[in-house]
Parts: sequence; structure tokens; C-alpha cells
Amino acid sequence: METVHIKINNVPYEVAAGSTILEAAHSVGIEIPTLCYLKEINEIGACRICVVEVKGARSLVTACVYPVNEGMEIVTNSEKVQASRKTNLELLLSTHDQNCLSCVRSTDCELQKLCRDYGVEESSFEGYAPHYEPDTSCAHLVRNNNKCILCRRCVAACKQQFVSVIGANDRGIDTHIACAFERDLADVPCISCGQCINVCPTGALTERDDTDKVWAALADPDKTVIVTTAPSVRAGLGESFGYPIGTNVEGQMVAALRRLGFDKVFDTDFAADLTIVEEANELVQRMKNGGALPMITSCSPGWVKFAEYYYPEQLKNLSTCKSPQQMAGATIKTYYAEKMGIDPQNIVNVSVMPCTAKKFEIGRDDQAAAGVPDIDISITTRELARMIERAGIRFTAL
Repeated sequence: METVHIKINNVPYEVAAGSTILEAAHSVGIEIPTLCYLKEINEIGACRICVVEVKGARSLVTACVYPVNEGMEIVTNSEKVQASRKTNLELLLSTHDQNCLSCVRSTDCELQKLCRDYGVEESSFEGYAPHYEPDTSCAHLVRNNNKCILCRRCVAACKQQFVSVIGANDRGIDTHIACAFERDLADVPCISCGQCINVCPTGALTERDDTDKVWAALADPDKTVIVTTAPSVRAGLGESFGYPIGTNVEGQMVAALRRLGFDKVFDTDFAADLTIVEEANELVQRMKNGGALPMITSCSPGWVKFAEYYYPEQLKNLSTCKSPQQMAGATIKTYYAEKMGIDPQNIVNVSVMPCTAKKFEIGRDDQAAAGVPDIDISITTRELARMIERAGIRFTAL
């Protein structure tokens, strides 16, 4: 690997040639803050939070796009750099029409964390941006442009998914992220994948919070409330409570779900096994009877929606099986309900899933094996974490 010699904060380093200042700094353990940056997806230097000093440069440069060269001397934390970052944060906040604290992501908003680091008070800025009515047309997310800082990470993520239903509309201070012709998200071929939510640093995009529906079901004495959790939830939930990424918190998760008041806690692994069996049977039948091959799984509602919108010629190749989430719901409201002597109408099925497309899936046609919805409410891992916190359950002590 070809390398170059540079200095960062007056300390000499040898780093990969061709890397940016941001990459070089990270490679030697120096963190430079960013907002708009997404590696290999959104490298546009728009927010200017990553500015640094470079000896010989006429002005501060953006570390995420500026390449290193032999002998370069960089300062990442000078008074001038910190003052510039603070000013840029103030400018970003002035585009806000609402306070970050009103957002469900107030505890993990990247913008808010930076404001705390640099001593920026959001309440001191009135803002010049126009007010936008939140887009609540979709089952899976809420878009609130009043919190948008135009970092374009969501646009890049949507493009990365080969969907590209959002982009920058208008110019100047009227610039905002929206769909073509200002249409609602529900009226464009969005596949409900939620990747835009994952990359939004401010909470302008959030999953639709359905926890109040769950609380209402748990409070109804006439309902049997059953929860099924996806396999990945046990490996992701712990992050919300300070555990290292990937920590298996299955025991604490189940204990917390019981303390929340769920009557039964089931594992979607069982329904995933059913899916494997059913898809295998379908594949055998297709091979015997000349059906469409290759057969493609229908487990992911986001993928199914993607195929419907963008590759309809491949729909014949999709398995006709329901997803594990829907198989779990159907099994509970048919076989389990009959076995336990419970009227399916008195069962509320709640799923905890890692994917926002599951929120869309539960409302699709033909998802009511017992004449009632297979799954009544689908919440994300983050929503479950908020429920646990709201209930005052000390997750780490379980």
C-alpha cells in the first residue's frame, strides 16, 4: 500500500495515499465530527461540520472530501476550527422550525449531540425556514421537514436502494427534501425499507410510533395480547441500553416483555421454520410441475414491494408463502386460538421487527387467515426500547 507522511495536531503519521483527511484521521484514532457524511454514499461536504485547518490553505477545508498529500500539516481542534463548527451548527439550527427535544430521537439525535459538545443552545434561534406540515401518509414513517438540515443523507440512501423517490426541491432558503411534484410518500413507489430513517441525523425522518396502540391493547382486560419477536431484536435491543453492538439480550428482552404485561411471548424463529418448510414444498411442486424458476423468497415485504414496483416481470418467481411475521400471526389466530379456546377477535398480535416495511405489510390484502388481521400492530426494536424506558423497567438489572 502506498503511503504518505502527514502531521495531525503536530504529531507525525504515515497514512494511506489517496485517503481523505477524515479517513486518515480515523485510521490513527482521531475523531472528526460529521453530519452529512456517509462513507461512499454521501461525500459532499455540505454541512461543513468536519472542517479542519491545513497549513498553506487559504481557508478551512472539509475533511470528508479533501485528500491528504505528502507533508500535509493538519489541525483538527484549533480555536478557529471549533468556532467555525459552532457557527455552522447555529446556521443548521436556524433552518429548524421545531425544537429537537420534541422528537422521539431526542436522546440519540446526532445534531443534538454536536450542539451539546459545542455549547450551542437551540432555543436561541428563531429560524428562517418556512413551516412544513409533516407527511404522515405512510404506514411506516413520519417525515417532518421542519427538522431537516438538508444533509441529503436520506436522498443518498434512497438512491443506494435503487428507489430514488426523494430529492431536493426548490432553491435557496426554500430548498427542501420531498418527492417529485410535492406528492406524499404514500403516492410514490417508496418500498417502506426505512433506510432513510436509519441515516437521518436529526429526526426529520422517524418510524411511525405505534406504541400507544400497544399500551391500549395491554390495558384492555378483554384482550389476550401476544408478542412475537424477530431473531435480530435480541441482538439489537441491547444497544438502546448501553450494551455493545450485537450483545444477545434475549433473557432480559423476554423478562421485560412479561413485565410490560404481554400474556404470551413467542419467538418468530418458529414461524421462520414454517416458512422454510412451506417454501421447500412449493419449490418441489414447481420443479415437478414446470413452475416458474428460480423461485425467490417472499420473506421480506420491502423486497416484495420493490419487485412489484420495479421488476413486475419477476413476480411469477416470488414464492406465494407469507413472511415469517405473517405466518406467526396466522398460526396464532387459527391453530393456537382453537387449541386454547380463544376467539381470534379477542387476540391482539404484536410483532417486534427490525424492519419498518413490516408496518406496511400487516395492512396488505390477504393477510387475515382467521378473518381478522394476522398481525394487529408491528413495532420496531427502537419502539420496544422506548416502551421499556416508559414503563420504568431497569433493563440492565433484569
